[in-house]
Amino acid sequence: MQFNWVVGKAYTGCEWVMKLAYLNILWVLFSLGGLILLGISPASVALFTILRKWLMNETDVPIFPTFLNTYKKEFVKSNQLGWIMALIGMFLYFDFKYLITVGGTIQYVLSIPLVIVTILFFITMLYLFPVYVHYELRLIQYIKNSFYIGIINMHITILMIAVTILIGILYRSIPGIVPFFSISLFSLMVMTGAKQSFNRIEAKQKRLSVQN
Repeated sequence: MQFNWVVGKAYTGCEWVMKLAYLNILWVLFSLGGLILLGISPASVALFTILRKWLMNETDVPIFPTFLNTYKKEFVKSNQLGWIMALIGMFLYFDFKYLITVGGTIQYVLSIPLVIVTILFFITMLYLFPVYVHYELRLIQYIKNSFYIGIINMHITILMIAVTILIGILYRSIPGIVPFFSISLFSLMVMTGAKQSFNRIEAKQKRLSVQN
């Protein structure tokens, strides 16, 4: 009985590894298919859509048809959102470049709020695609909700950041796995953490509705 349990767990683990590798390859191919600039956002949405289904126990979802259909369906909308965030990121990057050239007390004073804004930006980015595939919202609401969810679930957000750092260390230690798991493993971690945040919010909403 114990042996069968171990074999079953090992099989499930191997199946997850193969699925994540396949999903990572699809993400790379579809990102390239959109010439990278137009492919990353819809490919990421497609990837997170499948990961969300897996985490909701829809493990038999057909991977390629689901990925392809989501990619095509969300191509325009996801790119609009992606370019908004890219422009914000570029703005922050050039602000840092400018501060480096200024120097002195002004650099110190202005760098503090800029660092805070940048941290909040990265927290928003961490939740952006999970929120996109979990909720049906307008473009700006995706950004606002990603920010709010990341802030009010800060303990989960910090844990997600810590795991991200550990995954980065893993990739650096074993670079051979990067082509197969660079995006999918990181995204699985992000979607898992985000789903816990969604569950907490939805449970709180249910309690409030019962009280009212």
